[in-house]
Amino acid sequence: MRPVLVRRQLVLVAVTVLAIAVSLAVTTRPGHKAAAALPPPVGSYTALVASTGPKSVGKKTACGVVVTSRTVGISSPVLPCGVRLYMSRGARHILASVIGRGPTAAGAEFGLTPALAHRLEITGLRRVHWSYTATG
Repeated sequence: MRPVLVRRQLVLVAVTVLAIAVSLAVTTRPGHKAAAALPPPVGSYTALVASTGPKSVGKKTACGVVVTSRTVGISSPVLPCGVRLYMSRGARHILASVIGRGPTAAGAEFGLTPALAHRLEITGLRRVHWSYTATG
């Protein structure tokens, strides 16, 4: 495996563990009430993404989610199921969860469901900005 890819995966795992720890610390406080607003983003990264394509609609992912034409989700070979990420391209910012393993497109770091790719106006292989959420 290439050293750059290994380093990137280690950073992703470290940030995931940090996000989970922060999430647990915030949600286990006595008297904690869920905020009505979306959680703030943590960090700022870029990645190449591609749509999983229409062939993924109707199939069950490795995380147990059946993809529909409206499913807004991400596939990642590194991040665990359920991790929520903000994906941004231009003025579009979408909060989505990891729902599968992948990506399936060569060179992509994340796979996007067709609905998420449509909302971000992604065709082919594109670079996006992404960040974790501060809470789970």
